[in-house]
Parts: sequence; structure tokens; C-alpha cells
Amino acid sequence: MALFRAHTRGHIVAEINVTPLTDVFLVLLIIFMITTSAMVRPAADVDLPKAAESEEQPKGVLVTMTPSHEVFVNERPVPSDDASLASVLRDTLARSPDKVVVLAGDRQVILGEVVRVLGLVKEAGATGFALASE
Repeated sequence: MALFRAHTRGHIVAEINVTPLTDVFLVLLIIFMITTSAMVRPAADVDLPKAAESEEQPKGVLVTMTPSHEVFVNERPVPSDDASLASVLRDTLARSPDKVVVLAGDRQVILGEVVRVLGLVKEAGATGFALASE
């Protein structure tokens, strides 16, 4: 007795043809790829806003960073290690009526250094910070 019988008249053959289904999925995949690439703009095309001229200068503690990893607090040189910088910032902020830190960094200062100093500023008790620009 044969396990498979040939198709005979009157019997229903239950087969699924997956070729049209895969064609539909591939077309949908192509459509999604095209629409998402049109919707997402690359970061290189970002048009950054310009700093507007302002009459009022933010008042507070001035922290200056140089490309050679020197840090100045109110134009006074400070060792750039975390403990020394944090203690000087804490003392300066305690004496300042405004608990705002103005960060003036050179263009060549690495972003990681800026983030490290901002973390120390926050721990020292600053309520806000401003970035100095030309």
C-alpha cells in the first residue's frame, strides 16, 4: 500500500504555495526600507542655532578649560584632579550669591572632560550652568 496517493478526481488537495507570500513580504520590506531612509535624517545635516547677542551676562562662578587640561575657577588655576577641583568648586559656590557656573571651554577641549567637570559642578551644589560663547 502506497503512502502517497496521486491526485484523483473529487479529492481536495491542501497545498500552500508560499511563492506569492514571499513576494508580498519582500515588496513590503522594500517599501519600509525606502520610507524609513526618507524619514530619518543623518546627523551631519543638523543646522545648529547661532548664539544670539545678549546684553545680560550670566553671573556666577567662571570655570575655564584649556586644551592642555588646565582648569581655572574664577581665573585661578586649580589642579584638574577630581578631589581638588570639587573642593575648590564647593568653596567658591558657597561664597557666591548665584549658584550658577559659567563654563568657558576651548573648541579643542574633549567632550568627556566637559562632562566630567559638569558632574563635579553638580556635586558641588550648583543649581544651574551656562556655556560661554563668542
